Amino acid sequence: MSEEALLEIRDLDVTYWGRSLLGFKGKGFQAVKGATLSIRPGETLGLVGESGSGKSSIANTVLGLVPASGGSIRFGDVDLAALRTRYPPQVRGQIQAVFQDPYSSLNPSMTVEDIVTEPLRVHTAMTRDERRTRALELLELVSLSEEHLDRHPHQFSGGQRQRIAIASALALTPKLIVLDEPVSALDVSTQNQIINLLYERRDALGIAYLLIAHDLALVHHISDRIAVMYLGHIVEEGPSDRVYRAPAHPYTRALLDAVPLLDPQAQRRRRAVRKALPVRETPRVAAKGCPYRNRCPHVMPRCAAEMPPDYPVDGGGTAACFLFDRSAASAGADAAGSASA
Repeated sequence: MSEEALLEIRDLDVTYWGRSLLGFKGKGFQAVKGATLSIRPGETLGLVGESGSGKSSIANTVLGLVPASGGSIRFGDVDLAALRTRYPPQVRGQIQAVFQDPYSSLNPSMTVEDIVTEPLRVHTAMTRDERRTRALELLELVSLSEEHLDRHPHQFSGGQRQRIAIASALALTPKLIVLDEPVSALDVSTQNQIINLLYERRDALGIAYLLIAHDLALVHHISDRIAVMYLGHIVEEGPSDRVYRAPAHPYTRALLDAVPLLDPQAQRRRRAVRKALPVRETPRVAAKGCPYRNRCPHVMPRCAAEMPPDYPVDGGGTAACFLFDRSAASAGADAAGSASA
């Protein structure tokens, strides 16, 4: 795998602006705050967090659907954040997307052949026969066949529709596919089929994925690295196995603790521990300090005054938490040693 980043996001801000009744620009809401991420060719980066954390805002900004209000998004030699018009054709062909709901992401009036070959019609000079041949190849990649070409989306199950969406995304052999909750609208058995399909296509074609999801276990299954978002901030990032098996940030630990356990007694003990924690109001917009401080069981005075930087953690990656400030820990140890002397 190449060490040079295919997609590099630096200090990204995304702000949504409200409108008054008279159409004037209203108060802004900052959904993403200084996010920094990178994806190498052929790599899968899983971006997780609860609803409203800013995951889809990053995805939509990468796709050019939402403008960046600050920072940069470099895709190869192009800064996508600096483009104020539609992406040029060479960029649009290299970045594709698969969205959450297969029931609404496909045009109901189009046949499968039209849906799958639309990118080829727009971006290439292929003839109709060449596009049809390519459509058959793409359907075979997602375990569909020629008999499906002339059907419409309503004639398929949810899993089959998502396969059609994936085939369309693969049509131009992109370098990056943004997967925004690609299986959350599907049943569990179908989810596994789609995830395995995405895994196989990534390895076979060398495509990079930006996978947006809220299920940390699912993301761990397919991702090389995981980034965790909370209230617009990246609070932890690192290798998939390390983040899943040894989470560093208290919020990441809380996400994993929310996964139900098979042992009822263990589940009750965990619930009792959570109920014993102090309940504090969680402000959506914090003027300063750590955004997770009002829910954190390890909160300390400096958490209210300073935004923690990204500290390196054992096993690789970083966590934006003062618990990993080794300089403070060593200073405290030195002070304790001097006092005892």
